Amino acid sequence: MNVAMPEQPFLRRVFVYVVILVGLTPMFYFSAVEFGIAEVSAQTDSGQAIVRGPADRYVENLAFGVGEKLTFEVNFGFINAGTATMEVADLIEFRQRPCYQIVTRANSNSFFSSIYKVEDRVESIIDAAGIFSWRFEKELHEGSYRSHRMYVFDQENHFVVYKDDTIPIEPYVHDALSPLYFLRTQPLEIGKSIMLDNFVDGQKLHLEIKVLKKERITVEAGTFDCILVEPVTADVGIFKNQGRLRVWLTDDRLRLPVLMKSKILVGSISAELIDFDLGELDEF
Repeated sequence: MNVAMPEQPFLRRVFVYVVILVGLTPMFYFSAVEFGIAEVSAQTDSGQAIVRGPADRYVENLAFGVGEKLTFEVNFGFINAGTATMEVADLIEFRQRPCYQIVTRANSNSFFSSIYKVEDRVESIIDAAGIFSWRFEKELHEGSYRSHRMYVFDQENHFVVYKDDTIPIEPYVHDALSPLYFLRTQPLEIGKSIMLDNFVDGQKLHLEIKVLKKERITVEAGTFDCILVEPVTADVGIFKNQGRLRVWLTDDRLRLPVLMKSKILVGSISAELIDFDLGELDEF
């Protein structure tokens, strides 16, 4: 029996969504978007603004550490398209700060690779104490398409150099991956939202993450009590006017992303947790 396959441009769009789904989104364009945390400057009695710096913030992290690796099965409708991983690969020093090296990968399986091969890698260097971004890099290999992009954030002086432009950013700004890890450290209250800003490919975007409800979810990795969250962006993003992204995080201190689903113009895409290794927590 012959199976009709989508054309390559469509397949490429599918894998763009796949990468986005897995924050592999990475890229948590957590809904197709990347952001930075909008912190408002406090005012002194003299009326002068206090400039917030990296050393001014500490975020308690009981959720993840070095050695954590999450593996997802990525499906387009009922068709398995490949796998994706999210890994806290190492604890390094960057800009004289302790930082997590987060690496995500998305790979098409042999069936899809015979038509449209995908090998994507995204890396984020995240401050281990404040959970914000210092550096972001992505390398995309999708069919004949190749793309490499990298930018470094100056969190002391609040700007990022993107291509030939110097762009001002908010304090503690995020890239495409770091929002998911920041979210995992936060208390999630049903009916409330977490507001974030971030920088993605030359754009500063605003994101509201709605905390919707609790549900029990069964995936290949097991059965988990979860909290359902939905990112909503007021800015132009990949999913704008095309679909919605929902993410189920475990209702415990780990906040593991168990399931991610997005409806797109044609069908839906899901990333389901099939295996995981937990990391070791560090104190800073």
